[in-house]
Amino acid sequence: MKIKQTTSVVTGAAGFLGSHLTDLLIARGHKVIGIDNFVTGSVDNISHLGGNKNFKFIQQDVTEFIFLDVPVDYVWHFASPASPIDYLQIPIQTMKVGSLGTHKALGLAKNKGARFLVASTSEIYGDPLLHPQPEEYWGNVNTIGPRGCYDEAKRFAEAMTMAYHREHKVETRIVRIFNTYGPRMRINDGRVVPAFVSQALKNKPITVFGRGTQTRSFCYVSDLIEGIYRLMMSDYDLPVNIGNPTEMTMLQFAEQIIQATKSKSKIVHKPLPQDDPKQRKPDITKAKKLLKWEPKVKLADGLTDTIKYFRTKV
Repeated sequence: MKIKQTTSVVTGAAGFLGSHLTDLLIARGHKVIGIDNFVTGSVDNISHLGGNKNFKFIQQDVTEFIFLDVPVDYVWHFASPASPIDYLQIPIQTMKVGSLGTHKALGLAKNKGARFLVASTSEIYGDPLLHPQPEEYWGNVNTIGPRGCYDEAKRFAEAMTMAYHREHKVETRIVRIFNTYGPRMRINDGRVVPAFVSQALKNKPITVFGRGTQTRSFCYVSDLIEGIYRLMMSDYDLPVNIGNPTEMTMLQFAEQIIQATKSKSKIVHKPLPQDDPKQRKPDITKAKKLLKWEPKVKLADGLTDTIKYFRTKV
């Protein structure tokens, strides 16, 4: 008797996280149907899968109706711009993929009887007044600020996911992703890792906003994707934070990048952008307890691989 192969649909499959997720799923025996319209994704991220019998790619905007004539077991909704530069350049597309795109992806899951996971974000906590941020925290978000298009799109995506769960009994999962880094990040996407690394590799001044006292925590991509996979396979349907709770200031991080790249760069300070969160650190108690997950890759090791990748791009 032939055992049926598991089929996963990944929206945003040509993106940074979507492509790493696709690789993990194929490695674990899934057939993957990737969907992307290349607004922020890149064909380079999935070119190594060309000719792989377990990968099929559809170039499509996920805000339009998704038609697939095959059974689907899992839908992983990762399509979304995810950097401050994108929010400023394409705010309407950012909101549409979080709202209409989530609606269409949920519709596919409902139609196929598939389990659905939405990639949400730590940005739903806004500039948090509670530190670290547990899943029960409702956030402190400026709906009309420049980042509002992303924050509110993801908050809506979570609400829509729970509405489908409650009304249509779709099996749903919500992951709140904290700062993640690794190979395949876009070099010019405005996020701190590509910005600092590319500046350091070119020996240009490293731009730190404000005094550099704002904190972030960085999770290596392989750790993050493992946590997300475990969440999808779990039976927990409320949001779960996945990220690395090791916190550092932007100044400390800039110094670490200079050291890791052996750069001659100096640090320069620029004014803080509007609504830039002062601190960001996940409370991962739930992930540890429910998923038996915590990050394993040390920052120094993750940076080695990331810097190696960026050397090929600079």
